[in-house]
Amino acid sequence: MATTKTLDDLFLDTLKDIYYAEKQILKTLPKMARAAQSEEGKAGFLQHRDETQGQIDRLEQVFEILGKPARGKTCEAIQGIIAEGEEIMEEFKGSPALEAGLISSAQAVEHYEIARYGTLIAWADQLGLKQAVPLLQANLQEEEATDQKLTQLAKASANAKATKAA
Repeated sequence: MATTKTLDDLFLDTLKDIYYAEKQILKTLPKMARAAQSEEGKAGFLQHRDETQGQIDRLEQVFEILGKPARGKTCEAIQGIIAEGEEIMEEFKGSPALEAGLISSAQAVEHYEIARYGTLIAWADQLGLKQAVPLLQANLQEEEATDQKLTQLAKASANAKATKAA
């Protein structure tokens, strides 16, 4: 008979999922920075790359708290979101709408991460993983701050540029 899966299993599974996602994002951000047309866009993607490295380090600490090896598990959701972003980079290369497209792709990533971290925090709390909670909260706060920065960047320039060219 199969063993019954518990919330502990689900927590570890989701942790592996976000760990994989963060590692994929780390690889994608330099490409997005190269594709960005504005200096703010380039700088924003590069700053987020550095933040993502810190988030990966925190996740590794959570694996340590659990006494488990830090291993990712293929996350099809993030692969799909990244693939969409790459498609935008290709199809809108050199167009005034490229920056708006890049920002929208980056926000899809942020929203996915925000959802995952929110869930992990609730579960860590429920499972009594007191040391894991602040690490996950720090990641969530950074993702939320990045999402807000992206919204400001979109409103300030990218969306207007995309519209003017129409």
